Amino acid sequence: MRHRTVGDLMTHTVHRVRPDTSFKEVARVLADHDITAVPVVDDCDRPVGVVSEADLLRRESGRPDPAGLLSILDTPGQEPTGPVPTTADGLMTGPAIVAHPEWSVVQAARVMDRGHVKRLPVVDETGALVGIVSRADLLRVFLRRDHLIREEITGDILDRTMGIGPDEVTVEVTDGRVHLRGTVDRRSLIEVVVRLCEGVDGVVEVTADLGYRTDEAVAIAARGSDRIEQ
Repeated sequence: MRHRTVGDLMTHTVHRVRPDTSFKEVARVLADHDITAVPVVDDCDRPVGVVSEADLLRRESGRPDPAGLLSILDTPGQEPTGPVPTTADGLMTGPAIVAHPEWSVVQAARVMDRGHVKRLPVVDETGALVGIVSRADLLRVFLRRDHLIREEITGDILDRTMGIGPDEVTVEVTDGRVHLRGTVDRRSLIEVVVRLCEGVDGVVEVTADLGYRTDEAVAIAARGSDRIEQ
């Protein structure tokens, strides 16, 4: 089994800005390349933060209303304090939360969820920017065709890993939902097979209608009873 990694799914061509890049230039980069965020990198091309559309809008919302119409909506304590940021280092959200190319989809998804971010700059072993991965990129694993999922389960998992032939267990895959039907040698193998199938890229859920020839727990109990009687 080979799981697709962040390196397989990430966008390799990454637009970036420097900490001293102006507000207007950041906005121009986002608009010209139809992206919603851009990494901010230092002199060694290491990400130090990310500027998103939300960051730019947050900056704009802190400016005075030229028409004075918003004053009636303001409440005490909401007035902006301090200078309004005009460059990327003041606009960005930092420090940058990053990923590595060898990470699994699960690792990247967990970091995104915990950091409440929609994308992760991807860095190499030196910390330099090599790509960017988004939520949409990670979800691409669920676009795998059903027949490819079925081939991986029947070939890699059941046949080559578990030694279970197609005459023993059949596999049906519909919209990423896997259903296993058949018989395995030992009861304990059922959980193992299900867990392995759940780890296949593109699998949404696994259900199993599997029987077994031997229940190890019953066999062990029976042997113990025989020894006591002897």
